Formats: sequence, C-alpha cells, structure tokens
Amino acid sequence: MTMKLALDDLGLSGGKPLFEQIKSVSNLVRPDIESFLSYSRQFFDAQSCTGHGPVEAKMERRLAEFHGTRNCVSFCGGFWGLVLTMKCLALPGRTEVVMPSLTYRRLADIVAWAGLTPHFCEVDPDLLCVTGETAAACINENTALILGVHPIVNCCDIDGLEALSERTGIPLMIDAVESVYESYKGRKIGSCARAECFSMQSSKLFNAFEGGYVTTNDDELAQRLRTMRDFGVGAEGIPVEACALGVQQNEMHAAMALACLDDVDEQMVANRNRYYAYRRYLADVPGIRLREFDETERCGFKNILVELLDDWPLSREATIALLNAENMLCRPYYSPPLHMKATGYPMVWGDLTQTERLAKKFLLLPCGYFVSEADIEQIALFLAFIQKNAQAITQRGLV
Repeated sequence: MTMKLALDDLGLSGGKPLFEQIKSVSNLVRPDIESFLSYSRQFFDAQSCTGHGPVEAKMERRLAEFHGTRNCVSFCGGFWGLVLTMKCLALPGRTEVVMPSLTYRRLADIVAWAGLTPHFCEVDPDLLCVTGETAAACINENTALILGVHPIVNCCDIDGLEALSERTGIPLMIDAVESVYESYKGRKIGSCARAECFSMQSSKLFNAFEGGYVTTNDDELAQRLRTMRDFGVGAEGIPVEACALGVQQNEMHAAMALACLDDVDEQMVANRNRYYAYRRYLADVPGIRLREFDETERCGFKNILVELLDDWPLSREATIALLNAENMLCRPYYSPPLHMKATGYPMVWGDLTQTERLAKKFLLLPCGYFVSEADIEQIALFLAFIQKNAQAITQRGLV
C-alpha cells in the first residue's frame, strides 16, 4: 500500500496505485469451505444434482424461516424470480408497472422482459426510494403492478406502498435484493407485500455463486411460481402453464447459499465494523457524508454509500476517476437514472427533477469481504488528500 503525499504519487499521474489488489463495492463473501463441502456431499451422496434435491429443499425451508414467511421459491437467477413474479401478479389487460427510475440499471429491462411497460415515479429525497405518495402520482387505469424497490441503505416505504395497493387493488411486489438482513418496523424483510424478490449472485449478502428466490405468504402464488419454474408441469406431470421455463436452482449453488446462511450473523458483524470504521474516518473529511443505516432496525450494513455535498471541490466523475486509478472500483449510485437511458422498448414518465438531481450526488465506496479496517483508513486519507489538493489536481488536467 502506497501513501499519497504528492500529486505525482496519484495513479492518474502514473504513480503506483494505493492498493495492489482491486477493492470492490461488492460483498464477495467466501463462506467456510468445509461447510460448503459438507452440504455438497449431501446431494452427491443422494445422486441428485438438479431437479429439487435435498439441499435445495433445505435451503428453501431455511430461507423461509429466516425471512419469517410461509414460502420460499428458488430460481437459477434473481432475474427469473422477478420476471415470473411480475407475470403472475400483473393485472390482466393492463401493461404499466409503477417503479422508481433511481434504481438498479437493469430493472426496467426486466419489466420489459415480462412484457410490461415501466412507468417511472419520483423518489423521496431523504429515503432515496419510492414511497406510497410518489407511486400514487403515477397510478392510472393502465397500471398493472406496483414495484417497490429497497434502496442500497435502509428500506422503502412499505406501509405507504401496502396502503396504496390495498386502496387501489393493484398488486405490490418488492425488489428486496439489497435488504436481505433488514427489518421494517420490526417486520422481517421478505414477509411483506404479495411477494419479495432476492438475488444470490456473488456480490450479494448470500453468495450462491448465482441464483435468486422469491418469498411470499401467498400459498397459491408460491405454487404457481414453482410450476412456472419447473417447465409448467403440474403435480400429475401434465403441463398446466403456457408461460413456463426450466429455471430451477441447482444443488451446488444451494450448498453455497446454505454455507453463507450458516455464518450470516458473523458477516453482519464484520460489515458493521467496516461501516463503523467508515463513519469514524470520514467524519474528518470535509464535503462528504456517509449515508447512515437506521440502527433501530435490523441492518446488514453491506453497502457503503456516500453523498458528495455542495462544498466537495471535485465532480463525482472526477472523484471516481481518481479512486479507480488507485484500484478502488467505486461506482456512481444508480446513475444515470433509468428514464435517461436509451432503450428499445417504451417507457412512461413525467417530471423526475428530484431523481435527476439525486442521481448526480452519490457514490459507492469499497466494502465487503476483501476490505479491512486498515484499508478504510487509507481510503478516507486518500479522499482527504484529493479534497485538499482539488484545485491543483484540476489545474494539472488530471481530471
């Protein structure tokens, strides 16, 4: 690790990067290898690698218990969980899905894959997410579905969205990819709305190599999702669903998920310690503010989100370029917003001034398994260095 003391030391000036190994903004947790191998032996001994073997069944039971819900339906990817849940819940004869534009870069694409049209709503400037009020402004006679999305830090307005769904009769589903460990007013995430969807890609809290799942207290919905996931074949082996796929989770990925589930509380503690380190070290850096977790609720502390304030002397793009050159793969937070992307499918939106303003202010800093508290101190010192030397950096034309 190389301490930055002069402009010539900067990676953009040709200096040695601050970190030899790349520091990611993803969780990238590695569970205990012996735990993973122990679960893997169960499906190996049962000679069942696919087709809902013993390990996948155990994973679904444990995830349902973890989220405090009756049903967990697993998939080979979170994408298919979202698509098939949308297909199940969207009101017939309607096409629009009310959803935020300030969200995951591919979420509108997933809506289009489901044969529906994104209708983008504003977000609350303090929560950075959709609320019952912002979604209500977009409800019309063509609204098929309300898609709530939890932000990177904390949760969206579940009470407001559920009340809106009950009032209008429009189903509510939630993309809960970033809120696996969290709670909302004491309710475990995963037990809300008609259904909640999760990812188990390697960057997430539960690393299953790849995969996803849907939780729901609606038994009929759960059974239909299972049928659609399993080639549309019903209990008697007869096809009963026209829209169906073969997108089951395999046993090896389920074994990885269970190994992660075994030590998720230890993960949370490690993530919390990293978050506290950021809070401690960034407190002395002018112009940058850490997005804080609501610790009156359960928190996974997985992501580190910061806001560049008006007195931060560099643009966000310049800041990211400087960080990336030091092997910190920092990323803008949900930018550009989805309504500003060119697509090959129709989208609907109105005034999204708030979304466009917020999309310029936030970035994600390194976190997760491969980031130590000593690394975090160096990251904060580097941010202080470029803040102090911003004018000289700009004059040199480095950014």
